[in-house]
Amino acid sequence: MGRHATRRPSATATVVALAAVLVAAAVAGPAGARAETPTVPALPDRVLGAPDPGALADDEAGRLVRRGRDLVTATYAHIGPAVADPARRYAGNNLACGNCHLHAGTKKFGLPIYGLFALFPQYSARAGAEITIEDRIDGCMTRSMNGRPLPADSPEMRAFVAYVRHLSDGYPPGRPVSGLGTGAMPELDRAADPERGRGLYVRACLDCHGRDGEGIRRGLPTTALGYMVPPLWGPDSFNDGAGMARLITAANFLHFNMPHGTDYLDPRLSVEDAWDLAAFMVSQPRPQRAGLDKDFPDLLAKPVDTPYGPYADGFPERQHKYGPFAPIRAEIARLRAARAGGSPR
Repeated sequence: MGRHATRRPSATATVVALAAVLVAAAVAGPAGARAETPTVPALPDRVLGAPDPGALADDEAGRLVRRGRDLVTATYAHIGPAVADPARRYAGNNLACGNCHLHAGTKKFGLPIYGLFALFPQYSARAGAEITIEDRIDGCMTRSMNGRPLPADSPEMRAFVAYVRHLSDGYPPGRPVSGLGTGAMPELDRAADPERGRGLYVRACLDCHGRDGEGIRRGLPTTALGYMVPPLWGPDSFNDGAGMARLITAANFLHFNMPHGTDYLDPRLSVEDAWDLAAFMVSQPRPQRAGLDKDFPDLLAKPVDTPYGPYADGFPERQHKYGPFAPIRAEIARLRAARAGGSPR
């Protein structure tokens, strides 16, 4: 290029300049029109605009929310079975709540906890009664964490509730909240196959979760540093009364979140593989919770994939555990209609 050659603007500079012109035109509008405040663009669907607890003031309220986030991300270090104060040992395993509630409860279809606060109190089919947000948190403590309930007035419970409330800021009551739960992929018209799932586990999961589903500890067991990768079964995993021990929950969670780095817009496991892999996972041994026969007093409200009885529909436990679920749903619908006085068929 000669010394006096005209320098051409870079592509980036051109784009920036063009964007500035477009924004200015949008703000100014037609000639003679009053300038309008530009509209804030919508976030891409995979981006969640959850409030950042780190931006809160350093006051009592802000510290309580951050304490709640710490309890979600490092449960084992604060209320786990190896903490120094025996009175604070509420969790019965070394998991973190964030092992299931991904990204500290903010990942869509990763069992998020944002937007939930206004939904409580709510009726729980499992309890057969109305429950509070504190009751729901204790459900996680006694099932997924295989531990014991937190006292309602304990500092830990107040921190958990404050964090859920904080993540619910900006979600008006009564408005649907997108991304809750684990998603809903198509179901199989056959039973899920745990033996086929075993091979899928070796191929897709073993390197992280271990040959025996034991996960990867962050340090020595005596350091109470939890897991880099959580166990999927065995004595330090969730118990058989946890939601993740049910096939539909587990299969959707795997499909939309695993292997690590996956999200619901870019699943890596096929639908069929996710069902079979989940079947293998839920078939493995784990801690047993006493009193499961008391769950779901109304048996017709019991989820079709509940892997423990009693049942009202006449289908065996194995079909409730692995499917197919369509015949069970049809029979439950028939029984409900008969109970309501409708035609039995």
